[in-house]
Amino acid sequence: MPRGNFGVSGKKISAENDGFSGMVSLSQQHLEKQSGNWPSVVTLMDFLLVAGGGAGGGGPNGNGGGGGGAGGLNYLVSQPLTAGTTYNIVIGGGATGVSSDSVKGPTGGTSSFYGISVTGGGGGGVRNNGAGNPGGSGGGGHSFANGGGGTGIAGQGNNGSAGTGGGNRPAGGGGGAGSTGAQPDGGLGLENSITGTATFYAGGGGGGTSFAAGGIGGSGIGGNGGSNTDGGGAGSGTAGTQNTGSGGGGSGGGAGKNGGSGICIIRTNSSPISTTGSPSMTTDGAYYVYTYTGSGSITF
Repeated sequence: MPRGNFGVSGKKISAENDGFSGMVSLSQQHLEKQSGNWPSVVTLMDFLLVAGGGAGGGGPNGNGGGGGGAGGLNYLVSQPLTAGTTYNIVIGGGATGVSSDSVKGPTGGTSSFYGISVTGGGGGGVRNNGAGNPGGSGGGGHSFANGGGGTGIAGQGNNGSAGTGGGNRPAGGGGGAGSTGAQPDGGLGLENSITGTATFYAGGGGGGTSFAAGGIGGSGIGGNGGSNTDGGGAGSGTAGTQNTGSGGGGSGGGAGKNGGSGICIIRTNSSPISTTGSPSMTTDGAYYVYTYTGSGSITF
């Protein structure tokens, strides 16, 4: 193929960044594109997708509810994007805790993007329904009922911990993306630097207790478990951190605590044509970083 032709403006056009050596004219580019020989620039992305965290188990009579499991987490790098295609994003909400001796903590909402879904975290067990729910990461089991830990999904999270048995003993912590739940602490989250700043996501919720101190949420983002010595009710335990997919703390009295909502973060080498859902946009060097805390779409 001839090189060094002049374009319509009389100036030579460099194509070294497009895989050609030498100089190629605009007219030559047009002919090559028509014949399908002109290389196109491939848009790539990395993305982090996290589902909503499960709620901690309730304990209206001062029993220790299991910690909520973290939402499922998936992190993929160097994925190709198709020009003109709109990719929809769904962000799972954190589960809302309930005050019940019979109803387990609810499961968090599913998040999806790029044809991939991650499952919400399992809710914590309660006195009359002791095992933690399954989920992206499983919920912790109740203490009094000696409930088993909920099962996590391989590649998304980990199992919750079983309760230790007996009303005064701690409930199990919810599983996190980084480790299984403990007794009574929540499983660890995973650290990720997709935004350019190292941040933890998907920590498990701590289990509640009747009298001893409640469990600690995983990696400082899972909700802390409550203790009946806190006075129960609203003062017992804490919620999972919003926009991290972390599990809520199990109650030591009153309602289990809410799980944290999920998130989707997209890092790309090309700015999109359009977005919906009002994502935040930052840059990290030559990369664009779009953060979705609510559902929307992105088109390249």
